[in-house]
Amino acid sequence: MTLPADVTAAVAATKGFMPDDEGEALYATALSSRAGTWLEIGTYCGKSTLILGDAARRVGAQLVTVDHHHGSEENQPGWEWHDTSMVDPRTSRLDTLPTFRQALDDHVGDVVSAVVASTQQVAQWWRTPVDLLFLDGNHTEETAQHDYRAFARHVAAGGVLLVHDVFPDPADGGQAPWHVVEAALASGDFTEESVHGSLRVLRRV
Repeated sequence: MTLPADVTAAVAATKGFMPDDEGEALYATALSSRAGTWLEIGTYCGKSTLILGDAARRVGAQLVTVDHHHGSEENQPGWEWHDTSMVDPRTSRLDTLPTFRQALDDHVGDVVSAVVASTQQVAQWWRTPVDLLFLDGNHTEETAQHDYRAFARHVAAGGVLLVHDVFPDPADGGQAPWHVVEAALASGDFTEESVHGSLRVLRRV
């Protein structure tokens, strides 16, 4: 489903990594999801948050997005996706929160609650069932598996699990999100509904 023009413009103006076709698939899936609590793991500057937030507003859901806002490994100095404009001169650390704050306040502040913390911290207290879970956080094997184990168990029956940056072929990208999909399918708790580039859509049995 095509994104509305205003959402398309906001997404295009926001730093991040979301191909257009995958963003549209994310939007269409969200629009068809139940109203309730949705959870996004991995915010960066808010590209996918804008997509999910607009869909949440339309269906009457509330979106929680979790990120410590200091970037993943690939965002750090010396790595391919390091962006020096995102470095806080006071701390010399990557800090995407000020940039995300603008996207939040300008577009989706009425339906998005931002949690600034690591997923390890949040996992200790999260108890709320979710109708949509979008996993797009740190892609190291340890953290990706942690995020799946910590939050997928909260997806309600019939709810949706979306996993981004899934590349079955190692030549195309990191394997951690693919291993998350494998774990979800092997558990018997989820079935795969569709594939859109590197975006996998699964549903809780």
